Amino acid sequence: MDEAIIRMIMMGITVAVGGIAPAIAIGLLTGKALEAMGRNPEAANEIRTSMILGIAFAEAIAIYSLVAALIIKFV
Repeated sequence: MDEAIIRMIMMGITVAVGGIAPAIAIGLLTGKALEAMGRNPEAANEIRTSMILGIAFAEAIAIYSLVAALIIKFV
């Protein structure tokens, strides 16, 4: 196989694997936050703030995998 083809395959694997964990984490985080808001509506603002912060950190992992894929492509 050509080196360019191998790089494209590795990019796809990197983004796919790097995107699975954040997607699962965001889904679980949102579900649990909504459940907590339903049980304790008075704390909804504090829960929402923590949820958004956690989603941002989980999304950063997906961005790191995208950067790694771009490094694989161009280096």
